[in-house]
Amino acid sequence: MTEINNITESLYSNRLGTETLNYSVLASGSSGNCIYVESATHGVLIDAGLSGKRIEGLMAQIDRSLNDVDAIFVTHEHKDHIHGVGVLSRKYKLPIYANKKTWSQMANMIGKIEPDFVCYIEPEETISIGDIDVFSYEVSHDSIQPQFYSLQRGDKQFVLLTDTGYVSNRLSDILYNADSYLIESNHEIEMLRYGRYPWSVKQRILSDKGHLSNEDGAIAMTNLIGNNTKDIFLGHLSMDNNTKQLAMDTMTEVLQQYDFAVNEDFNLHMTDPTQATPLRRL
Repeated sequence: MTEINNITESLYSNRLGTETLNYSVLASGSSGNCIYVESATHGVLIDAGLSGKRIEGLMAQIDRSLNDVDAIFVTHEHKDHIHGVGVLSRKYKLPIYANKKTWSQMANMIGKIEPDFVCYIEPEETISIGDIDVFSYEVSHDSIQPQFYSLQRGDKQFVLLTDTGYVSNRLSDILYNADSYLIESNHEIEMLRYGRYPWSVKQRILSDKGHLSNEDGAIAMTNLIGNNTKDIFLGHLSMDNNTKQLAMDTMTEVLQQYDFAVNEDFNLHMTDPTQATPLRRL
């Protein structure tokens, strides 16, 4: 029995320490968004904005299965965040958490869901999935009641902050000094202004209920970075109005202007709509 226990403890130790979290940005972009977070014993998805088959493939990229997932948390009802939610819930028997207003909009978009899997989390509420604490907070976006999430275990924290037109001072105070961030770097303003989108769409993206530009995301980070911050992921890049190089260069330049030691005190990382980031430990 002792030998079996030692083997089990070793397997868990190899997967994850007992006081922290692993996470991967499986996909981030206008074509679909999905994030995976795990402890030693539980796992959650934030959004499932791609087909179930694609999400299965992305999980395989990080040597994980959707059988490792215990719940899905939805940020808002846009298709690039909910496309695979219903399929995954039905196939893997997963509860879906969202606020009541978001449920009112997405219920008819994701197919039939078992009543026991319709779950609620309201803004500034914390739900625990095993030993993973999920805290929700409202953002400013053109959906009925958008909210994003901070994943926490002990004193470790991974903050997700995309799909918002701005970051308020109050929200900056709430989310300050997390260990890791996924921040939106959606567009380069001049590329958007002179791009092919209709003017109405450009106005929506540039509005307070749109998306953070490269510069907006960088300035938001200047109010969020603290001594605990070690990793910043740039996400939700527009395929038409941005490039990875522009996003990374803008983030680096702005943070350096504010005297942050980029890639010394913390590291910058890029996300991708088709390639999962390697599992990273908080």
